[in-house]
Formats: sequence, structure tokens, C-alpha cells
Amino acid sequence: MKTHNSFDEQYQFTGKIKTWSLIAIVIGVVTILAGFLTGHQQRTFSNLLLMGYYFTCACTAGVMFCAIQYAAQAGWSASILRVPQAFGKVLPIAAAILIIIIVAGLKMTHVIYVDGKPHVEPYLYARWATADLHVKSSGIYDSVIEGKSGYLNFPFFIIRIIGMLMIYSFFGWLLSKYSNSEDELGGMRFYNKSFVASAVFLVLFGFTVPVFAFDTIMSLEARWFSTMFGWYNLAALWVSGLSIMALVLIYLKKQGYMPWVTMDHIHNMGLFMFAFSVFWTYTWFAQFLLTYYANIPEEAAYFYRRWEPDFMVWFWLNIVVNFGAPLLVLMSRDSKRYLGTMQVMCVILICGHWLDYFQMIAPNTINTQERHWYWGVITWVEPGVFIGFAGLFTFLVMNALSKFKSLAPKKHPFLEESLHHHI
Repeated sequence: MKTHNSFDEQYQFTGKIKTWSLIAIVIGVVTILAGFLTGHQQRTFSNLLLMGYYFTCACTAGVMFCAIQYAAQAGWSASILRVPQAFGKVLPIAAAILIIIIVAGLKMTHVIYVDGKPHVEPYLYARWATADLHVKSSGIYDSVIEGKSGYLNFPFFIIRIIGMLMIYSFFGWLLSKYSNSEDELGGMRFYNKSFVASAVFLVLFGFTVPVFAFDTIMSLEARWFSTMFGWYNLAALWVSGLSIMALVLIYLKKQGYMPWVTMDHIHNMGLFMFAFSVFWTYTWFAQFLLTYYANIPEEAAYFYRRWEPDFMVWFWLNIVVNFGAPLLVLMSRDSKRYLGTMQVMCVILICGHWLDYFQMIAPNTINTQERHWYWGVITWVEPGVFIGFAGLFTFLVMNALSKFKSLAPKKHPFLEESLHHHI
């Protein structure tokens, strides 16, 4: 494998990583099929939504990273932009998968019994999409949900999600296109276009990403609301996305690619991971403390469910992993300059934010009879679906990376600054 500093070198997606990603995809498909065929439809849909959302958020983080670097006119990151650009190129596929999961979860139904009466409810978003909630004579009529039906209804709900994901995907494609054109034609024209596109994207993204979180996740608990929830999800999206990007960079460096990536670049990624882990903790604690202190029943119900014995261990482990680990490890300068330490922290934060999303979704989507004490809350379905989506993400991102003619944007105006970046 080439290790010289050649900007014309392409990534070759072959070998073990390709084989293992395909094996992981097969494991995921088998797990999903087994979940549906063995009576775990509710749990399977829950995990599909979790991983579909995680997959989409990780790819969106790539677009966000590129946009921030262009808008800030940052120089340090110019030589590593191909990795987040590959994330953005995969976003349309991730978005399509998430939309399919949501539509299937809303359209596929099962029967539940309340006070001996049968009611048909969808596997996802049952708290507002169950038809009997809107029928006064049904026995489960909910006037609060009926009052929200102008916003929480199937057509408008799907239109919003598709619209937001189309915007994110378009800008991911556009920034990648401008970068490729810049490499071919040179000059400042396409860099300036990238700057403008990034500024527009960040404005649109800033206003819509809380709504995306409200719709996709918070509406699972349709009676509950939190103005912090959107920013809490944005922090999770950003930290997990940075961790995955850093992990890909470390992998490529260890394989002999991108020799211009130094420990200073890895250090910068570690700084962002640490800083935004603290920001994630701020949003988590602000949301929790205000609810705990006010103790308003309509708000406290969300955390009350997560404080019951079956979820309490995972509730506290979430804050230990996603705050305690980066605080104790990444605060040190030296730890951010060792590939092994950074690699381990990336994996910890990726798994930690899976647990974070699990805490947001599972208590609202897993049937009562499927809830068990502590460890039984997570069954064979969870790791199987996680492995499947991890394999799919790896396959698609590394394949997208291999399509770039160069692993560095050769004619980026700040490339030299990035090559000589030093902290």
C-alpha cells in the first residue's frame, strides 16, 4: 500500500473491512427477519427507528462539519474534508431508509387490549397515530392528542420529515460537487460558492434540526414536550458524528492512507469531541434539572418512566459514559495525541450515544410485556440491528470515499495551512 504524500492517491475499498461490513449487514438482516418472525415486531421496529435515526444523524453530521469549516473559513481541516464529504454523499440513502422505517412503522399495525376492548395501533408513533385516540366513543379518546392533530397527522408529518431530509441531502451533495469541481478547475469560484452554500445550510439546519428531533423522536411521547430536546439531540448528533469521523480518519491513517494527517489533526478532533460532550451534558442536565425541580406531572412523566427499575441503570449509565468517560480521558492533552486512546474513546462515545438514543426511544416503543429487569431490557435484537447498520454505514461510506479521485481537496485554498497545521 502506498504511504507517500500523494494527493492523487485514491482509497481502495477492498480487503477485510469490505468483507466484515458485508458480514455485519447479513447479521443485521437476519436479526431483523428473526425479530419479525419470532413475535418481536415491536422491539424490532423500535431498533430500526433507533438505528435509522442514528445512521441519518451521523451522515448529517458530516454535512454539518463541512459547512462549519467553509463558513468559518477554517484552514486546519482542509486536508480531511473528504471523510465528512463521504458521509454527506451517503445521506440520501440513510434518509430513504429512515423514511421507509417511519412509514412502515405507521402503516403496519397490531391489536392491543385496553380494559378488555381491542384497539388497532401502529408499531411506531402509537401515542398520536392510533385512530381510536381521536374517537370520543372509543374509550381511549385523548383530547390533548386530538388538539395536536393539526400538526401530528400522517401526511403533514411525512411531508415535514421528507422535506428536511431532502434539504440536508441536497446541501451534502452540493458541497461535495463544488469540492470536486474545485479540484478540476481550480480558482476561488467554487470555494466562494461553498462558503455561500454553507452559510445558507447552517441557517436552514439551525432552524429545522430541532423540528426534525421533535418529529422523529419526541413525538413518540406525544403528550410530553421539551424546548431543550432539539438542542439535546443536536449535541448527540454532533458528538457521535465527530467520533465516527475521527475513527474513520484513524483507520485510514493506520492503513497508510492520508499520510498528511498528523496527530495535530487528531488532537483537534479530540478537542471537539471533548468540548461537545460537555455541551451535550449541559443540555441533558438542563432538561433533567428543570423538570425535576418543577415537578410538573405532564413533564415529569417522561423521566418517571426512565426512573423505573427496568430503565434506571441505563439512564444513569448514559451520563457516566457520555460525560464521565470524555471528562476523565479527553481532558488531558496527551490522551488526544495517542491513536490508541482516541480510537477507544471514539468507540465508547459511539456506543454511548447509541445508549442515549435507546433511552429516548425504547421506553416509548417497547410493549409492557417485553420490559424486564435491567439487563433484560436489551436483548439479542439490539446488538444484531446495531451490527447490521454499522456494517451498512461502513460499506456505504467507505465505498463513497473510494469514488473520490483524491483523498484530499488538492486545490482547496487553505490546503497548505492544513498540511502545516500544528497545535
